[in-house]
Amino acid sequence: MRIDRHEFGRRLADAAREMSEARHPADTLQRIATMAVELIDACDVAGVCVLRTGRNDTCAHTHTSLQVMDDLQHDLAEGPAMGGPSTDVVSVGDLSTDTRWPRWGREVVDRTGVRAYLGFRLFVEDDSIGLLNLYAYEPDAFDSDDKLDGLVAAAHASVALSATVRRDQMHTALTSRQLIGEATGILRERFALTSDQAFAVLKRVSSQQNIKLFVVAQQVVETGTLPGAAP
Repeated sequence: MRIDRHEFGRRLADAAREMSEARHPADTLQRIATMAVELIDACDVAGVCVLRTGRNDTCAHTHTSLQVMDDLQHDLAEGPAMGGPSTDVVSVGDLSTDTRWPRWGREVVDRTGVRAYLGFRLFVEDDSIGLLNLYAYEPDAFDSDDKLDGLVAAAHASVALSATVRRDQMHTALTSRQLIGEATGILRERFALTSDQAFAVLKRVSSQQNIKLFVVAQQVVETGTLPGAAP
């Protein structure tokens, strides 16, 4: 039975607050997936796929079958996440007969029993950051109201995910700067270098060995040695 509009709004507001309070992107992703099943009555399982260079990863799901579906997309190079989302909403009534992704759809039905798919692009302004994927075991399970409700939920999820990712990136950047500063100080004292010279050493090692500056600094701080240096 579909929840009424008042209850939908209340649950969405509760979920939005929980997402905004999440301290890590993984927590936000899991809450988004759970929210979808709670809010969209026809949805049996849900997952969030985050778009990354060279790969789209399912980072949160409400059932292990979602990882099976995601792995199949990469194995077959076919599916809703391949190539990134082209529209804000993608709907498939029956994956067993769908011609868009025929191999992926048949494999998903055979392996998981899922029949219907409803996907939403997660984005802020024009930048796509992921996909919210909803699945149902009944064919043609999602109707126009589900699509509208999903769009509203996806909009809240996009804002929450974007904010959480920014906070996580800021924390990572701060940690990196602190480590690089510590490593610079260690090299400066050990080899009687200026701060600029010590930092130049870190950058040179990073470039020569093709590893991130943060990783070089981390090894200096943890071991007192540069990567590749003789023991």
